[in-house]
Amino acid sequence: MHNLALALHRQGARVTGSDDEIFEPARGRLAAAGLLPAQEGWDAASITPDLDAVIVGMHARPDNPELLRAQELGLKVYSFPEYIYEASRDKQRIVIGGSHGKTSITACILHVLRYHGRQFDYAVGAQLAGFDLMVQLTDAPIIIIEGDEYLSSPVDRRPKFHLYQHHIGVISGISWDHINVFPTEEIYREQFRIFADMTPKAGVLIYDRDDEQVQLVSVPTNPDVTYIGYGPHEHVIRNGKTFLINKKDEEVPIQVFGEHNLRNISAAKEVCKQLGIKGKDFFKAVASFPGAARRLELVKEGATSVVYKDFAHAPSKLKATATALKRQFPQRRLVACLELHTFSSLNPAFLPQYAHCFDAPDVAVVYFNPHVLEHKRLPPLAAATVAEAFQRPDIRVITDSAELAAFLRAQSWHDANLLLMSSGTFDGLDLTALAAEITG
Repeated sequence: MHNLALALHRQGARVTGSDDEIFEPARGRLAAAGLLPAQEGWDAASITPDLDAVIVGMHARPDNPELLRAQELGLKVYSFPEYIYEASRDKQRIVIGGSHGKTSITACILHVLRYHGRQFDYAVGAQLAGFDLMVQLTDAPIIIIEGDEYLSSPVDRRPKFHLYQHHIGVISGISWDHINVFPTEEIYREQFRIFADMTPKAGVLIYDRDDEQVQLVSVPTNPDVTYIGYGPHEHVIRNGKTFLINKKDEEVPIQVFGEHNLRNISAAKEVCKQLGIKGKDFFKAVASFPGAARRLELVKEGATSVVYKDFAHAPSKLKATATALKRQFPQRRLVACLELHTFSSLNPAFLPQYAHCFDAPDVAVVYFNPHVLEHKRLPPLAAATVAEAFQRPDIRVITDSAELAAFLRAQSWHDANLLLMSSGTFDGLDLTALAAEITG
């Protein structure tokens, strides 16, 4: 939301906003632009009849006093995706959907387009290297949108990616998530079927042809739509480095690795092809693609060990990331640690989805903080319940960050790698210091 505020400010719009808590980097960036509210909290008096519109984020509740005042005054109230659509009505809209991979695919497309000097707008869900904002709105002819399947706003329960009305759509994979909103796998998958069916005449739907769940919703049914399936890009791994193989059997070194990233690159290549980027130009650009921030991100590399962190927490992401690192360095022992931090991952009804998703590492650790359950108003979770869900007898479950740090420091790190996966922070664990000890 703060990125959208900054993007509108750059357009010359008069922007005001509010929140009950504002954290960095949003606080500093809003302050630098003169947009930081004088005080935190909600004040219905700040909603006045002269406002053109109000944009509400998912963080607000339906009884938010400012939202209620806007409704009372009859002001136009947009959700984030509604406003992005309104701002891009006259553009070609490319929407990247999927339970996993969408940020990386979007980031790769943006990197290639910028490398070749193309004009484009975008809305992405993570900070990307080389881009100062996560939203850009100009007079560019196209917009690349990361299409989140989560709900649009507290008063609009539609998934965000249903509102963008794509011309080119991507479904990178379907793996049940957001159990607090989509209580069954079937209801969750249905949201992607709706997205696929929204592809218009002369539109394009690009999908992972090997994902069974994706196949259920992407079966070509509309003769007026072009359906394009993709798989992992042809490649070779040599001495811990991955090379793409192009049509001339030439090797193109890349900075990312893992089958999931090779699929992401294939998806990005198909999108770029639709946008007029030829194969040779795509390869030229993708060689310098650093990957999306917080996705399999290198923390520190030593002579015989390397430390990576990853945003992964969903079962499919966990399995893909751990398997990728093990295959990239097959001769090294892999120690991997997952933090359970989201509503879904801490829900006993969802935990069985993790069965055998953490088999790739030589040492597997699951961490969660019982206080997070209290904060999210979830029932207590027993360590034994978590261990049983992963269906791995030697898995270690830890609920104290100091114990986790001690366990990791006690490991032998000669010819061994560490992978830390979380959408949180392992309760403030100093990853930089830990990585320096391990690789030093």
